[in-house]
Amino acid sequence: MIAWLQDVLERLAAWWRGDLRVFHAEGDTLPPEIPHKRLIHMIEDGVSWSVGFTCPCGCGDVIELLLLRAVEPHWSLSVDRFGRPTLHPSVWKKTGCKSHFWLRSGRIVWAEPRPGRT
Repeated sequence: MIAWLQDVLERLAAWWRGDLRVFHAEGDTLPPEIPHKRLIHMIEDGVSWSVGFTCPCGCGDVIELLLLRAVEPHWSLSVDRFGRPTLHPSVWKKTGCKSHFWLRSGRIVWAEPRPGRT
């Protein structure tokens, strides 16, 4: 009973904070639109292909990261029991807003200093 209640409270806290959630999709191409606070995990023939999400800085750019180990660079994705994603290594946009952050348990952890902020 206590474990069940902790599970419910953790899910409510994640919803309240607005953590990113993983949605799985079949194929190797991201959909044309990605809803806010959603990470789309593309899977083709049982192989994790890529993930895509909108940049958390608010610039509106879509970030697509490859998960295939045969390519460089590539990222690894893990998903906890609440559907919250963690990516490794960090995400660092070299163009545009130049955001640099980690995605840990559905939450953005900004590298310092945050782009566009002083």
